[in-house]
Amino acid sequence: MNSDRKHFNFNDLEQWLDRHRVTEIECLVPDLTGVARGKILPRQKFTEDRGMRLPEAVVAMGVTGEFPSEGPYYDVISPTDHDMHLRPDPRTVRIVPWASDPTAQVVHDCYDKAGNIVPFAPRSVLRRVCELFEAEGWNPIVAPELEFYLVARNTDPDMPLKPPIGRSGRAETSRQAYSIDAVNEFDPLFEDVYSYCEQMELNVDTLIHEIGAGQMEINFFHDHPLGLADEVFFFKRTVREAAMRHNMFATFMAKPIAGEPGSAMHIHQSITDAGGRNIFSNADGSASDMFRWYIGGLQKYIPAAMALFAPYVNSYRRLARFTAAPINIQWGTDNRTVGIRSPVASPAARRIENRVIGADANPYVALAATLACGYLGMKNRVEPTPECKGDAYLGDYQLPRSLGEALEKLRAERDLATVLGESFITVYTEVKEIEYAEFMKVISPWEREHLLLHV
Repeated sequence: MNSDRKHFNFNDLEQWLDRHRVTEIECLVPDLTGVARGKILPRQKFTEDRGMRLPEAVVAMGVTGEFPSEGPYYDVISPTDHDMHLRPDPRTVRIVPWASDPTAQVVHDCYDKAGNIVPFAPRSVLRRVCELFEAEGWNPIVAPELEFYLVARNTDPDMPLKPPIGRSGRAETSRQAYSIDAVNEFDPLFEDVYSYCEQMELNVDTLIHEIGAGQMEINFFHDHPLGLADEVFFFKRTVREAAMRHNMFATFMAKPIAGEPGSAMHIHQSITDAGGRNIFSNADGSASDMFRWYIGGLQKYIPAAMALFAPYVNSYRRLARFTAAPINIQWGTDNRTVGIRSPVASPAARRIENRVIGADANPYVALAATLACGYLGMKNRVEPTPECKGDAYLGDYQLPRSLGEALEKLRAERDLATVLGESFITVYTEVKEIEYAEFMKVISPWEREHLLLHV
């Protein structure tokens, strides 16, 4: 989060809106999928109301727009569909650079009528986990690396996605990892992306071309988890909008194109104490017990958290051998075949990279879950397995292979439910069951090709 924003209050917010001559406000709340829900208000009404109301179910529905009509879901969300009271977080205010009139966007937190935070809203879950760290005197620091694909416009969901046409008039037909020229093919688009990010004060760092045809990666500077989750949320909106203005789509699907690598959201994470010292390193520069226990927590709880890191049926297509995506919970130093990587770094910068998370994950939920795994490891002093120094792809699968299996593991893991909240786990898993049931109604081309006349 921009240092100038960290202590923003409502007076600062009003002055910011005046300075930018804002006439409209997009009042946003991220739902379970990371979609921006909310309302657009005139500036005067926003200032007078200091918030808005929406039904609770708005943040508790699936990517298809459906939500459960019976079961434990209703023990958490009232069947009378109570209103949430949404309060703006002044620190999140950003300009909307593509709007025709001066428009701001502000992320809101969700509260019930008694003033209690709604525990199953994604931003609430991340707040809850960050508060657990704060109670221990720990300050979590994260840095996401977000991959995505640029694809040609596609208005027919039955047609496969294709790479877009670049400045040369040609589409990529081969993999161009780290190619500067391949990125330059889309210079006009990325000039807009960087311009939008600058106007929105998003702390994006490096842009690279990833392995896949039309696959890109953007890195964020390290910071506090809540502020960075907001930035990833804003960035996804931004790059999708910029791509459409250049006659292409940007997608964060985990596996959008058959035969191409999937897209991840790798998250680097470390912990500092009240004095700013990295607790993953001892005074002599060696790895600390906390470092080991954090890894141990990731190893123990990642399999149960997979439905949070890989939230859709498509997510599991990414997690395959020899595809630059992990199939395991091994850990290793400077080893990209493992699920949990320790990059080469100085003692002050010692950190862990969770490589399991997909680009399709909700950033608030994914950050909350990976921090929860590490937190439980440190609290329970979970020892990791020995470091993997070889090719981890040669070992067994250690992660769930499907969304159904992942949901079973998530429901069964009580420690994660304690940290993330029982109501969140209930709402999340039931919504995902609805999505899975919807997917199972669709017959795929593979089934028609191989089963139609052969079984």
